[in-house]
Amino acid sequence: MVFERNNLEDKTLLSLYKALLEPRLIEEKMLILLRQGKVSKWFSGIGQEAISVGSTMALENDEKIFTMHRNLGVFTARKMPLTRLFCQWQGKALGFTKGRDRSFHFGAPEYHIVGMISHLGPQLSLAAGVALGHKLAERPKISLAFTGEGGTSQGEFHEALNTAAVWKLPVIFVIENNGYGLSTPVREQYVCDTLADRGKGYGMKSITIDGNNILEVYQTFSKIAAEIRENPEPWLVECRTFRMRGHEEASGTKYVPQELMDEWAQKDPIQNFENYLIENNILEESKKQEYILEIKKEIDVAWQAADNEPAIVSSETQELADVYAPFDYKPVQPASETEEKRFVDAITDGLDQAMSKHDNLVLMGQDIAEYGGVFKVTQGFVEKYGKHRVRNTPLCESAIVGIGLGLSMEGYKAMVEMQFADFVTCGFNQIVNNLAKLHYRWGEKADVVIRMPSGGSVAAGPFHSQSNEAWFTHTPGLKVVYPSNAYDAKGLLISAFEDPNPVMYFEHKALYRQNATMVPKGYYNVPIGKAAITREGKDVSIITYGLGVNWALELAEKSEYNIEILDLRSLLPLDYDAVVKTVQKTGKVLVLHEDTLYGGLGGEIAAYISEHCFEYLDAPVVRVGGLDSPIPFTKALEDNIFMPKKRLSDSFHKLMNY
Repeated sequence: MVFERNNLEDKTLLSLYKALLEPRLIEEKMLILLRQGKVSKWFSGIGQEAISVGSTMALENDEKIFTMHRNLGVFTARKMPLTRLFCQWQGKALGFTKGRDRSFHFGAPEYHIVGMISHLGPQLSLAAGVALGHKLAERPKISLAFTGEGGTSQGEFHEALNTAAVWKLPVIFVIENNGYGLSTPVREQYVCDTLADRGKGYGMKSITIDGNNILEVYQTFSKIAAEIRENPEPWLVECRTFRMRGHEEASGTKYVPQELMDEWAQKDPIQNFENYLIENNILEESKKQEYILEIKKEIDVAWQAADNEPAIVSSETQELADVYAPFDYKPVQPASETEEKRFVDAITDGLDQAMSKHDNLVLMGQDIAEYGGVFKVTQGFVEKYGKHRVRNTPLCESAIVGIGLGLSMEGYKAMVEMQFADFVTCGFNQIVNNLAKLHYRWGEKADVVIRMPSGGSVAAGPFHSQSNEAWFTHTPGLKVVYPSNAYDAKGLLISAFEDPNPVMYFEHKALYRQNATMVPKGYYNVPIGKAAITREGKDVSIITYGLGVNWALELAEKSEYNIEILDLRSLLPLDYDAVVKTVQKTGKVLVLHEDTLYGGLGGEIAAYISEHCFEYLDAPVVRVGGLDSPIPFTKALEDNIFMPKKRLSDSFHKLMNY
């Protein structure tokens, strides 16, 4: 291994050496504790320390780094208190996740570190989002994200790199190529000569370096970081290294040929650098021992302190309190002056009001800029707010959701428009595993609104008509709203942008251009989590939302019964108090939604009523929903067979005749 010091001072070389020693000595301690049963699991980065340490020390301390399992050197190089780090691994309250997540699956905002989720690839998009925040604010800062050679096969790798290249974002993507994805060797993972070659396909600069050579790592990252702070653009850096231990300790390394282990043992980043320093009279044996004793003492003191920390204690109340970021809703009353607006125009107005109110709000989506979106919701926004805030995106839902989350980490608000709600499947992982869980896991907000043009009745077929709100009401940490009228559409959208939590905002396409209704001018909000009585009644309650409210109103106009209609408006959190009140009032309940019946939200509402309001019921709760089939294209099939409106009248009269 050849070390080129160039102009580096002895002091810098010694600081790099000491920074390499610390994670190695911590790991040696952890492996002993693992065998003693005092640590539950361990992912070893022995042999890979130079990548984490070199890249971190090349960055400025306030530049965010997105880590993975084997990046202990990032945490130690950022001077994270070892006691807290050990408590994190022990699941204690002094850790960073209050016992809610393991090992390196956490973030520490005060140290500008964001940890992984087990799905690996999504953090690349988060780093791109942080880089976009830097670029928008014209800050000469960068972000850096790690992935492994296995992670480069994921779709998110392509999406994040492609978007970062198109938008020229100041981010470094680092591939730690350590030879194996758990037990799968690289020859079974890709066929290109080097993974850095993939950078050419994205039009970005890339390089392959010796990841075990601390000076090569440190100087390469220092040079790249300096360049892109000055001229923002992404880089792809492949660091060649080797995993000397199992994917995690329990898996072992029996699948690795011994000669390969022996070869890489000779390339140990610490031993080789130590030899170089000693040979060049930069490091003396006595100084080396002094470093080791100092670090070991620090480790032992920190471990003892962590071990003395009590086992974590919590409660249902405490756990639920952290599902959402705190938000103090302040009602803004509507102006008395009103104007006629269609549903779609009310959404445009709400977006416009939010863009004017929040100068840190960025809109992203396919074709939303000059074209104005497929439904023309954002038409004219580019001229008013500029392309830096109204951004066309490549066809990559997952990366854009992740970039929105990264923007949130930099103090921005983000809106992501799904061209159709059906396409959210491509961004599902980012939504349910990152947006929804981040605050609960380690206190980070996810200030992102995802607009979802949803529903049928427009003869658009099975990939442009689905009602998929129930997927997200099952995910704690999200808020889900579904307005039924222009007034609520505007007010709820404004509230969604005020709220620092992730909001799934459903807007039914069939409502877009219905007859106009009166909507207040200016800025006002409607509280998320509060249902509304659309029609007062005493004989029976129809609980519904979205287009179902229209169906219920049509039925009520023709019926001889006095029907009360409860418009849920918010599906998560759900207004259970309003549900209870209407049940107590009428004693008969029909729950109506367009979504397929099985697994739909109606089942949850019916179960709640049966459990909490049984004594008020005069009949069983009746559910009416879409047919349990994919939604068909032909209008005759959609309207006459799939849609619940066809079955609503019969089900209603069965309930009333019970």
